[in-house]
Amino acid sequence: MSSDLYRVIAGIKPVSVEWRRKAKDYLDQLAIPRGSLGDLLAIAEQLSGVQETLKPSVKRKVVVTMAGDHGIVSEGVSAFPQEVTPQMVSNFVRGGAAINVLAEVAGARVVVVDMGVAADLSALAREGKILSYKIDQGTRNMAMGPAMTREQAERALESGIEIVGGLVREGVDLLATGDMGIGNTTPSSAILAVLSGRPVGQVTGRGTGISDQALENKIRAIEKAIDINLPDPKDPVDVLARVGGFEIGGIAGVILGAAYYRVPVVVDGFISTAGALLARALAPDSVQYMIAAHRSLEYGHQFMLEELGLKPLLNLNLRLGEGTGAALAMNIVESAAQVICKMLTFQDAGVDGPGI
Repeated sequence: MSSDLYRVIAGIKPVSVEWRRKAKDYLDQLAIPRGSLGDLLAIAEQLSGVQETLKPSVKRKVVVTMAGDHGIVSEGVSAFPQEVTPQMVSNFVRGGAAINVLAEVAGARVVVVDMGVAADLSALAREGKILSYKIDQGTRNMAMGPAMTREQAERALESGIEIVGGLVREGVDLLATGDMGIGNTTPSSAILAVLSGRPVGQVTGRGTGISDQALENKIRAIEKAIDINLPDPKDPVDVLARVGGFEIGGIAGVILGAAYYRVPVVVDGFISTAGALLARALAPDSVQYMIAAHRSLEYGHQFMLEELGLKPLLNLNLRLGEGTGAALAMNIVESAAQVICKMLTFQDAGVDGPGI
């Protein structure tokens, strides 16, 4: 592990227990029946613990959408061709994708990152429309050997961390993860299977809507990849290198960076949560900075959330990715911040508290 990556992982500390307690004590005094705002209060408490204040701010929002391609698509695991990945990146840049629409509603900026798209996107990078951290023209076919080298896996993690560092210096105080990559539910299922020990068939879904026959083929491809590569579940970097994806590593890096810089991070769906599993395996305390946006319709996501011990804010049968669920959840997170920042206590409002 590189010295920079080790330094960040070692520098991730738990959120402040003291500030969480202060927040809970204050929230218990709000002019409402105690606990009646439910999970909004839990989010407010978490935000206070992360930022160490009773006035948490989450007004400067960014969704980081990582893009990358996957050699495993040659095994017929996706309903869409690989060419869709760069086409969708162009759509993000034009502002015509679902993530653009939903991020605008949330007041969030979308930052698109080329982690390993199998196309030349250098013109978009030169024009400042995307960030280029391209590691390669997509991963290798993990059913034939490792998806990437260990060095590339570390670069993916470090790229996510570096991006967060730049955003924090700009004043960003709420992050969200997103993804784009045809075939990326396949490595995500592989990561979950390896880190959780669950059977591949139990954690693999239809992704972009493949047929029954294609699903069986997808399961076989993942099982073959795990059998050939033998990823070490005790070594998250090895898991990423052998059966992961460049954008998944980048997402894990974003989450590690968020925890290191003490910024809350809203984790999107299946692919983003695969990155969250890797981040948690590398730095267990990083999970304290995560907010699960939603429960994806993609089979296996519920197991990811269980592994992390996270309760999703939404259940809207989403299965798109891009950061769409996270953008929706950002509205809830900001509402939670406003509750603790602006609501009055019984005493301040001149309202009688409970008598029993």
